[in-house]
Amino acid sequence: MKNIKSIEVLAAKIRRWIIEEVYSAKSGHPGGSLSCADFLACVYESYLNFDSNHPEMIDRDRVVLSKGHCAPALYAVLALKDFFPLNDLKTFRKIDSYLQGHPCMKSIPGVDMSTGSLGQGISAAVGMALASRAEKYDNWIYVILGDGELQEGQVWEAAMCAAHYGLNRLVAFVDLNGLQIDGNTAKVMNVGDVAKKFKAFDWNVLSLDGNNVSELDIALDTIHRAKTDKPTVIVGHTIKGKGVSFMEGQYQWHGSTPNQDQYEKAVSELDAKINELEKCHE
Repeated sequence: MKNIKSIEVLAAKIRRWIIEEVYSAKSGHPGGSLSCADFLACVYESYLNFDSNHPEMIDRDRVVLSKGHCAPALYAVLALKDFFPLNDLKTFRKIDSYLQGHPCMKSIPGVDMSTGSLGQGISAAVGMALASRAEKYDNWIYVILGDGELQEGQVWEAAMCAAHYGLNRLVAFVDLNGLQIDGNTAKVMNVGDVAKKFKAFDWNVLSLDGNNVSELDIALDTIHRAKTDKPTVIVGHTIKGKGVSFMEGQYQWHGSTPNQDQYEKAVSELDAKINELEKCHE
């Protein structure tokens, strides 16, 4: 069990920078970026083996953002963990910026896989886990999936492969916020009971509040201590737009960006949250 307060502070700062990025760019995907911030904070603060001065360390743990459009969240945590300067986040999606709209492993320190075509990231993560086993590394591979992304058939091919090869150091997080660009996922293309589906594919399954860092920390601690021959999925029930009052639970914020008034309101809410958490942390 790690320091929950430090994880909460990191999650709040990730959210603050997500808003800064998409507002500066006047484009991007804030909703799903905000909903997965807690998982990223928990992993990078407490569980990931990495060295920001040596991002290509061969036996490092790896994070694959399969839902690549939520790059603002990944970029924020990478900058906050010193992979590149924080102020570079304000160049997100701008001409000549290395911080593209989707993660690119060739140009961004700390990005382990180029993603954007939904469904493909988990296949890359499975390949990484297989390669690590072949090389006898004891590293962990984490992959973050959107729930709309589960509508892609390739996800389930990869899930079948991971179970077949017993990739027990592969951890998937499903950001189950129930919304995608066109609306409610159950209405657009219902994938049914996600936990039962992964269980049917012979994965270890943990279902929890994906915006509760205490529950996430307990789950990750359990996974790291467990002796299992299966991959594990954390089905995280989250809120799209989490942390910004007027964005929460609104599918319209999947790919919309705030105007100046909305930006100022979001910043005010998030700054207040950060200040509150840091005071409690003192």
